Amino acid sequence: MESPSALDRPATLESMVKIRGLHKRYGSREVLRGIDLDVPTGSVMCIIGPSGSGKSTLLSCINHLERIDGGRLWVGGELVGYREHNGRLYELPERQVARMRQKVGMVFQQFNLFPHMTALQNIIEAPIQVKRVRSAQARQRAMELLDRVGLAAKHPMFPAQLSGGEQQRVAIARALAMDPQLMLFDEPTSALDPELVGEVLAVMKDLARSGMTMVVVTHELAFAREVGDELAFMDAGVIVERGLPRAVLSAPKERRTQDFLSRVL
Repeated sequence: MESPSALDRPATLESMVKIRGLHKRYGSREVLRGIDLDVPTGSVMCIIGPSGSGKSTLLSCINHLERIDGGRLWVGGELVGYREHNGRLYELPERQVARMRQKVGMVFQQFNLFPHMTALQNIIEAPIQVKRVRSAQARQRAMELLDRVGLAAKHPMFPAQLSGGEQQRVAIARALAMDPQLMLFDEPTSALDPELVGEVLAVMKDLARSGMTMVVVTHELAFAREVGDELAFMDAGVIVERGLPRAVLSAPKERRTQDFLSRVL
């Protein structure tokens, strides 16, 4: 059942993301320690937690920007980054990994726009170079996306001419230009001045209403309460607590969650 705190949008129980027993190490340090997680198609999963808890690493593993050290991870029913044979995982060639990544759009803390390209050029680059979309078609789609994020008039401007909030909205449009099935957001407002946060969150709310499956690492608890279908609190590489955002934020059951929220609410 859709959470009462979630926005009105289509819902389905089929998992877009399925994670079982996920482990990730850097040397002797285990960053993810047996993560199990399901994200139903069309839902918004918000992830909160202290710095160093493994939140960003989890997103990078979903997109196979980081290799995993144990467990399994599926996006859209497809094993991410590996093929399995006789119970063992074998990493796929980069060409196949790149094809799988086209299912997933990712928006980072920093905007990562090409500084020498205009807003429009930043958006059309990947569809033309990776998906071989015709230039005219890519430009038309890019203008539609810029309009969607409220920046159609800014299409000839370079990143340095845009505010941080505008750059992040271009970054979202760039990710959407690849027509992903899943969007990952890694603290998308953390680098923004407070007065610019709202314009980015408004675009993300619109995406949620449209039925886009989203996994959002965020410190914006009001956004998680309003938009999230489920909230997961991570600490020390594990999911400590998860549930309906309103319930977790208002009445957390685990002591570690209580301690964290007492400092940030």
